[in-house]
Amino acid sequence: MSQSSVRRASGSFFGLAYGDALGAPTEFLTVGEIVRRYGPGGPRTLTGNPALVTDDTQMALAVAGALREAPALTPEAVEPLLRQRFVAWSVSPENNRAPGMTCLNSCAELARGVRWQKATQAGSKGCGANMRVTPVGLLDVDLDTLAGLAQLQAGLTHGHPTGLAASELTAYAVRALRDGATLPELPGVLVAHARRQRRVYRHEWLGDLWQRPGVADPADFIARGWDECLDVLARLTTALARPDDGGDPCRDTGEGWVAEEALATALLCAVRHADDPVGALARGATTAGDSDSIAALAGAFVGAAHGMAAWPADWATRIEYADELRSLSAPLD
Repeated sequence: MSQSSVRRASGSFFGLAYGDALGAPTEFLTVGEIVRRYGPGGPRTLTGNPALVTDDTQMALAVAGALREAPALTPEAVEPLLRQRFVAWSVSPENNRAPGMTCLNSCAELARGVRWQKATQAGSKGCGANMRVTPVGLLDVDLDTLAGLAQLQAGLTHGHPTGLAASELTAYAVRALRDGATLPELPGVLVAHARRQRRVYRHEWLGDLWQRPGVADPADFIARGWDECLDVLARLTTALARPDDGGDPCRDTGEGWVAEEALATALLCAVRHADDPVGALARGATTAGDSDSIAALAGAFVGAAHGMAAWPADWATRIEYADELRSLSAPLD
């Protein structure tokens, strides 16, 4: 089938929102509490009219909107639009979903007109860097542009090299799935990509972000981030080599509060449930960690692999921001 008939872009973007909505009510619960509330399979049904999402989806929409408005996909054209969208999100009355302080603090500095390399939280590699990067992976651009966009949108708020590398890997995962990679082979694809990129610092996109005490050169700076991503991908590979015990995936790849763990734990859920898309979301939502971000990324991956057919048809009219999700993803199909 053609790309348009499968609708992989819509499947991925809506999948992110669906996972976000399923994981939001479980984010601060223990696994035992989640199981008592939803059963051993976790939450598998959207609730509410509409089903509410969190800042994960809100900021992904901000990234997608900036990319759509950009006259060219260059750092000079995209950065001001990302800044504008992020600041608008930070002061919106709808920004009432327990947003992360890293994003809020950086947005406050961006609103003052501070150069983004100074406005960013230099030591933060929180999952806010890559929970919103899915729209970059849905673009039909060369891989250098994809990498630059993914790292730039992360860097505006999260300046740690692991946040940059994990964001590029997340976008690359979506891209690889759209291009036909299967979920089971994706971890190996990402390991190979991380090794290729390990000492590639993208000056044109990041400028002097690397310059900080104790860092010898830009290649050393970015290599630290790729090495942490490679470490968690090794943990993912080890976990997938064992039979699934049905337990909390965070025990193997981390609780997802930081970017590389959110990526790996979401991948673990997606690969374990490659043929059960809603099950992948439910597994991501049944964790002791950052359940909404884990489930959201799992949804982005499974949706990119299977398209809109992965999801119950009625969910597309019940999710919050349905019109925006549709208008931003449909042209990419």
